[in-house]
Amino acid sequence: MTLSPAFLDELRARTLLSALIGRTTRLIKAGREFKACCPFHNEKTPSFYVNDEKGFYHCFGCQAHGDAISWLTDARGLAFMDAVKELADAAGMEVPAPDPRAQAKAERAAGLYEVMEAAQAWFAEQLGGLEGASARAYLEKRGIDAKTRTKFGFGFAPDARGRLKGALTRFGNDKLVEAGLLIAPDDGNREPYDRFRGRLTFPIRDPRGRVIAFSARILGAGEPKYLNSPDTPLFDKGRTLFNFDKAAPASRDAKRVIVVEGQMDVIALDQAGIGEAVAPLGTATTEAQLGLLWRLSPVPVFCFDGDAAGQKAAVRAALRALPQIAPGRSLGFVTLPTGQDPDDLIRAKGRGALEALLDAPEPLVERLWRHELEAGPLKTPEQRAGLKRRLIDHAAAIADPDVRDQYRAEFFARLDGLMPRRQAPARPDRRFPPGRTPFVPWRPASAEAKAVGRGGLDPQLTGAVLQGLLRFPALIGEHGEAIAALPIGDRQAAELRDTLLEAAMTHAALDPERLHTILAERGVAALVEALRLRRGLAFSFTRRDADPDRARRDLVLVVETLAARPGLDAALEAATARLKAAGDEAAFAEQQRLRAARDEADRKLATLIEGDAD
Repeated sequence: MTLSPAFLDELRARTLLSALIGRTTRLIKAGREFKACCPFHNEKTPSFYVNDEKGFYHCFGCQAHGDAISWLTDARGLAFMDAVKELADAAGMEVPAPDPRAQAKAERAAGLYEVMEAAQAWFAEQLGGLEGASARAYLEKRGIDAKTRTKFGFGFAPDARGRLKGALTRFGNDKLVEAGLLIAPDDGNREPYDRFRGRLTFPIRDPRGRVIAFSARILGAGEPKYLNSPDTPLFDKGRTLFNFDKAAPASRDAKRVIVVEGQMDVIALDQAGIGEAVAPLGTATTEAQLGLLWRLSPVPVFCFDGDAAGQKAAVRAALRALPQIAPGRSLGFVTLPTGQDPDDLIRAKGRGALEALLDAPEPLVERLWRHELEAGPLKTPEQRAGLKRRLIDHAAAIADPDVRDQYRAEFFARLDGLMPRRQAPARPDRRFPPGRTPFVPWRPASAEAKAVGRGGLDPQLTGAVLQGLLRFPALIGEHGEAIAALPIGDRQAAELRDTLLEAAMTHAALDPERLHTILAERGVAALVEALRLRRGLAFSFTRRDADPDRARRDLVLVVETLAARPGLDAALEAATARLKAAGDEAAFAEQQRLRAARDEADRKLATLIEGDAD
């Protein structure tokens, strides 16, 4: 749903930001603003300011910044539309409906909230009655105390086809079916009947804490062990996480969010004092659920059982996340001992045993590497090639170009150490430093890098750098990541750069003579010759009479400066945008710092240019 800027501006104007934030954060009047200890990070001296006139908050410590809508999405974990609706309700505004069908759906959903609350109250009442004895006994056996029962709203559905329907007859069968509480037979000739029967129940809530569905566990033998509500106008299981409403505020204090396999795992962790846990609802983790998790933490931790099913679920989550990961957004993984869930581990060894695992999660890249390494034997070239292809495919799935290149580099570096390779003869003067892998990944110029000078690096500058690499090929492997990041716009020059990187990847030591042979074999000798005949900028590393040590130092400095420039330009552009939006001192200072860094990089580069090449 798209909302007009005019509507959002009016909504912000009608919301007193200090009153909204003051509900959960103690604000102190400071002139025309309010200040507080930042709710987004731990601090003793207030650096968090709220400005009602400008309608934004800003923390000078952690750089948290936003308006009334972002406060509800970032501080409370609400979805954007839920935040807008809550503010609109408080301001007496009506959120525009995009079309009549969406309006009708919204009206139906609004009527179902009352139905679900009534069902929840009835289930809870049954748990305390005579028929709820078996459910209470199960809870006692699981060690779930009275406080936890109340907090999570446990209830009981009697083993009868029409008890709930009879209790909620005032709503009518159609609404109860639409809410997922009754099942309507397909033939249409029989009466609808209760969906949940003979089960322990607990509600599933939306980010605002409203009941939207139920999960129900069978108490005796039978399948399925857990039965969830079907998708309804209120409930989409692929876009919902169990306990998200309670885990969101808990995650801000804990600085993490934990994903476990089942709802009872969430409840057991909460009772043990770990309230920042959530669980998917009977399906593999979806893209929408990952989006919810990243609202709460940049690196959600998946804590799954060590059995085959748990590890398969962890890998599915890892693969599902790959297209969306980015700088500051990934996943971590914790593998529990085989045969134990979180509750088992806490009961056997205490909360400290689980915390020790949670404190050192396995990074996403490590989880993927280990999964593929354990997928089968690696005795033959074909098997090793299969491993390489699978890892390349995983890296290729990543949308962010910088992260994709880092994963590719990491995978190739590990493959380089794993697979046998031909050893080059010892050349003590031009060998890689001990312990340093000669791998360098192939890397296309990123979209961000292509923005430099629109077409990439200046052709004369590109030619000078490539000439330097041809003169000093031993540096290619040592500084491959920076070389790969050079924003080369010319197709042929980029092809030559990539060939140099691939040569460094497969040969432990390169000298000009060996490199010339490799380039001739790769069919790029003509590109090299054209480059040597090209007139361009002169650096020490392009002059035959220059001191070799100085030439090497200058070449490394130029490469690193040019590789860093796209990121510096992007950061400066983002800081300028923040300054225009916020207009505060912190944004101004950041813009000035980045501008000075860019100017210093340009100055440093200019001092290395000696004039035109002959």
